[in-house]
Amino acid sequence: MTYELTPKLFIDGAWEPAVDGSTFTVENPATGEPIATVANAGIDDGRRAAAAAAAAGPDWAARTPRHRAEILRAVFDRMIAAKDQIADLIVAENGKARTDALAEVDYAAEFFRWYSEEAVRLPGYLTQSPTSERRIIELSQPVGVALLLTPWNLPAAMITRKIAPALAAGCTVVVKPSPQTPLTALLLAQILHDAGVPTGVVNIIPTSRDIEVVADLIDHGPVRAVSFTGSTRVGSALLAQASRRILNTSMELGGNAPFLVFPDADIDAAVAGALQAKMRHNAEACTAANRFYVHDTVRTEFVDKLAAAFNALRVGPGTEPGVQVGPMASAAAKESIENAVQIALDGGGKPVTGNTPHPGPGYFFTPTLIDNIAPDADILGHELFGPVAPVVEFTDTDDVIAWANSTDMGLGSYIFTGTLQHGLRVAEQLDTGMVGLNTGIFSDPAAPFGGTKQSGIGREGGRHGITEFLETKYIATTW
Repeated sequence: MTYELTPKLFIDGAWEPAVDGSTFTVENPATGEPIATVANAGIDDGRRAAAAAAAAGPDWAARTPRHRAEILRAVFDRMIAAKDQIADLIVAENGKARTDALAEVDYAAEFFRWYSEEAVRLPGYLTQSPTSERRIIELSQPVGVALLLTPWNLPAAMITRKIAPALAAGCTVVVKPSPQTPLTALLLAQILHDAGVPTGVVNIIPTSRDIEVVADLIDHGPVRAVSFTGSTRVGSALLAQASRRILNTSMELGGNAPFLVFPDADIDAAVAGALQAKMRHNAEACTAANRFYVHDTVRTEFVDKLAAAFNALRVGPGTEPGVQVGPMASAAAKESIENAVQIALDGGGKPVTGNTPHPGPGYFFTPTLIDNIAPDADILGHELFGPVAPVVEFTDTDDVIAWANSTDMGLGSYIFTGTLQHGLRVAEQLDTGMVGLNTGIFSDPAAPFGGTKQSGIGREGGRHGITEFLETKYIATTW
């Protein structure tokens, strides 16, 4: 199954140019060359999209849960049928290796299957008041129009993780994808439309004028919920804007995941887990392991084996067979990683592998392992978003837990240990919303995704994700 890609705005079931005719260019990060010109939404386009969503809302909310569920399941089927086309588009505009892109499509599609099943299980409650003859009836109703703001690093999954629960809840949506990766979003719009999603229920407005368009949508009109995935800095600004109208908000923000290796860990398993936790999706994921804390008795073995694994990774354009690491998403992203590595080396870090130029065009950065990092080094204090692994030695469990918890971020963390009891005890003490215990992957559509501290508010995925798009109504009656 293939679809014709239309690089226009998708509003009220139609493909349209921006009102003012504006466009912007999308480039391939493997070459730096342009690959598409896309309609560039402005304030008027955003308002048209929100109005379409508001008009479609009552009918969509009135559909039976089973009706909505069947449409979501049809979207899943169509995504799987178009898996190769979606993956190719992800590679072209995002740059990640095709194996990662294919895995992303599977992950992204699964949200529609999961929420097709959750759509028919919306929470409700009926009981008698213990102090009177009244009955207490609790209903779940859709919030209304939801504004969904998604990043570039997983251009399919970050959209489906929001659209699927919103539609299952009975909400209609306006989606603003990242201007770096709008093409995948537009392909998904076509798939949703062809799967039977009614006109106006999903509206997608790519724009490079993010700030003004989003601010207008938040400050005016029918938007009642804002769901954002991106940086903590931007999320904080959005929360401030949304507070003026008391909008429902869910925020999946930055991460700075610690990766803890204890002396009783299976080191081969820990290295395999480190590759998964660090290198999937070009290491440009908020869940990526960012800081490696390794016990002194196993540090040498772990570093040597991880270095060998890094050296074996093939770097290149995601379209080439066997490539495991593609380019960074932009020149700015590559420069940020280069600067972070240089500061770490200037501070005494020991380069073990990587940190070498990659031949040819594009924004490539060789996977880099740095040993001998001090516990208070600058590189540990912020999200790297690139293929760099700084290693810190520890000897005391209480110390390493304190170091792991020492940042303002609390999205995810990883533990490798040979004792389940010890692993669970450490997991309970880590101040993060998610923990991978002897695994390098914890993202799952059936599980709650979200963090603590400045890593966000609310949860996506699992049975929790749909509640972000629901309001609870209480009815008191004596029959």
